[in-house]
Amino acid sequence: MLGEDVVLYLNDVLIELGDFNLRADLSVSAGRKVAIIGPSGAGKSTLVGAVAGFIPLVRGHVSMQGRDITQSSPDQRGMAMLFQDGNLFPHLTTAQNVGLGLRPALRLSADERRQVREALARVGLAGFEDRTPANLSGGQQSRAALARMLVQGKPLMLLDEPFAALGPALRDEMLDLVTEVAADTEAAVLMVTHAPQDVRRFADDVIFVEGGVAHVPQAAGALMDNPPPALKTYLG
Repeated sequence: MLGEDVVLYLNDVLIELGDFNLRADLSVSAGRKVAIIGPSGAGKSTLVGAVAGFIPLVRGHVSMQGRDITQSSPDQRGMAMLFQDGNLFPHLTTAQNVGLGLRPALRLSADERRQVREALARVGLAGFEDRTPANLSGGQQSRAALARMLVQGKPLMLLDEPFAALGPALRDEMLDLVTEVAADTEAAVLMVTHAPQDVRRFADDVIFVEGGVAHVPQAAGALMDNPPPALKTYLG
């Protein structure tokens, strides 16, 4: 019996993409920040894609807060997503890009427009509402994408290496901001990363993906301090 605080449950999941197989049987609790790490090609992004609904399952079920979402489309799964390019639309202003998180048609009420302004201020972009993505730096674009996640207020945030193109100092800044945004919304976070230093800075738990298996989350500090052989080989 799963606890009431379980946000995400992958029950006997099998994913097949050509000759590649990935299995997962795990759960993520409310408010936990979980790093997904493992060798290149191990299936980290595949796991996130399956949770988000972009990759079908051969077997098993995905549940969100006790609701089976295995057959649900990505927009009906009740989670917020941020991928490597940030997915900002170049023809829209920063405020409009954030507003998409509330209403895809962008017909916002006065209260919703206030929410957008407050979210932009929360991520340090007050006064940038009318700029297009081309007039934002890489870090500012990442902040705008986070603001869009903030206004959605979803119980689960999925991030697939969103800050890989940023320098170390700016990446650390963005990781800290993700932590703050997750705390604001009380969301659980699943984030794919290749960088062990990101795990130590950000994660409560780690899902290690290797050998066709996404292993159950383990406490990040203990796992990184005393890694099993396969993880030790990956970390170098």
